[in-house]
Amino acid sequence: MKPRSLRRRAAAVIAALTVCTALTVTQAQATPTPTPTHDVIIPAAKFYVDPHSEAAKQALVDLGNGDIQDATNMARLASWPQAEWFTQGTPDEVRVRVHNLARRARAVDQITVLVAYDIPGRDCSQYSSGGAVSSAAYRQWIDAFAAGIGDNRAVVVVEPDGLANLPKDCGPATDPTGELTAARIADLRYAVKALKARPRTAVYLDAGNVQWRAVGDIAQRLLDAGVQYGDGFALNVSNNHPTDHNARYGTWIAKCVWYATEGPEQARGHTDWCASQYYSSAAPNDGAPGDAVSPTDPGTWRWTDAWFDQNVGTAPAGELRHFVIDTSRDGRGAWTPAPGKYSGDPEAWCNAPGRGLGPRPTAYTGVPLIDAYLWIKTPGESDGSCTRDTGGTIDPEYGIVDPPAGAWWPDQAHALARNAVPRLTFNR
Repeated sequence: MKPRSLRRRAAAVIAALTVCTALTVTQAQATPTPTPTHDVIIPAAKFYVDPHSEAAKQALVDLGNGDIQDATNMARLASWPQAEWFTQGTPDEVRVRVHNLARRARAVDQITVLVAYDIPGRDCSQYSSGGAVSSAAYRQWIDAFAAGIGDNRAVVVVEPDGLANLPKDCGPATDPTGELTAARIADLRYAVKALKARPRTAVYLDAGNVQWRAVGDIAQRLLDAGVQYGDGFALNVSNNHPTDHNARYGTWIAKCVWYATEGPEQARGHTDWCASQYYSSAAPNDGAPGDAVSPTDPGTWRWTDAWFDQNVGTAPAGELRHFVIDTSRDGRGAWTPAPGKYSGDPEAWCNAPGRGLGPRPTAYTGVPLIDAYLWIKTPGESDGSCTRDTGGTIDPEYGIVDPPAGAWWPDQAHALARNAVPRLTFNR
C-alpha cells in the first residue's frame, strides 16, 4: 500500500473515531437513561472514554509526523476507557473538575473511573511524593471530591500504594511513634466512607499487588482502613504482574477478610492465621522440587489454596469482598532484569521496559469476585525518573533521564500499544 493511501487510511480512522464519539454524546443527551442507585458496576456497564485523552492527542501528533502505525495504535488506545487521576488542587478545584468529568460521562451513559491520590506523605517522599499538607486538609479535599461526584455514577480507586506503603514502612526514622501511620489509616477510612456516601459510587481501596504484602497483612490493613464500608479493593495499580496472579491473590484476600470477621469464632480478628503467597505448611520451603514457595510462581501456591479450602471452604459468595485489577501494563507480565545486571534495587516496578497493554477494560470479567479489569494507570505516563539504584540520574534501561512521575511519555505509550496482549484493536 502506498504511503499516501496509508495516511488517508489512518486519517479516516481517527476522523471516524471522533465522529463516533460526537454522535454518542448527541444520542445520549437526547435520550438519557435512568440509573439505579445500586450495583454501579454490572457486566453491561460502560466506562467513560475521554475524547481528549493524551493518547488521542498523540495520535494526531504521530499522524502529522507521518508515523502511520503509531498514529493508528494511539487512536486504538484512545478508544478505550482509562482512569482519571486527581493528585492535587484546592477543594474547590477538585470539586469542579470531578463534577465536570462525571457530568460528561453521564451525558454518554458511561461510568467515570477516578483515582484519589492526595494522601499526606504520599509515596514515602519518593518519585510520586506530595499530597495534602495535613489530615484536615486531606479530608476537606476528599469531601470536595465526593461532592463533585454528586449523584453521578463513578468508580473511585482510593490512594494507590497508600495502604501497602504506610508511613511505618518508609523507614525507621519516618514514623518512630506510629502517629503518622495511625493518621494514614484514619484518613483512608474517612475517604472510603465519604466517597461511598454518594449514592452511585463504587469505592475500591488500593491493596498493592501480589508481590508485595502477604495476604494476612494486607487483609488486616484493609479492615483497619475501612474496606468493609466500601465495595472492595484494587490490585496491581501502576504495576505489571500477570492478571491471573493478582486474581488468585485477590481471592485469598477476600477469603481472609471473611475468615477473620465472619468465619469460625476462634478465628475472629486473626488475619495473621491466613496462608499467603509465601506460605507452605505441608512441606519445607527448602527449594527442593515441589517444596519451594515463590510469589512469582503460582505452581507453588497449592499449599495456600489447600489452606483456604480447608479453613474457609466455600464461603458465602455474597459475603466476600470484591476487587478490581489494573491491567494497563500487564499484558506481558512482570519484568525481571538479567541476573547480575544490577547490584542494587532494579526498581522492577518503575517504567519497566518491554511491557504491553493487558486485558481490555471491562466489567464483564467472568470471575465472580472481580468486578472489573480497568486501565487505572494511564498507559504512557511515566512512573518517575528511575535510576535502578545506580547512583546516577540516567535510567540504564532507556539511556535517558526518564520523565517525572505522571508526565506523558510518547515512547512508552507506543511500546505498550505495540506489545499489547491481546493485540490492540479499536473499542467497538
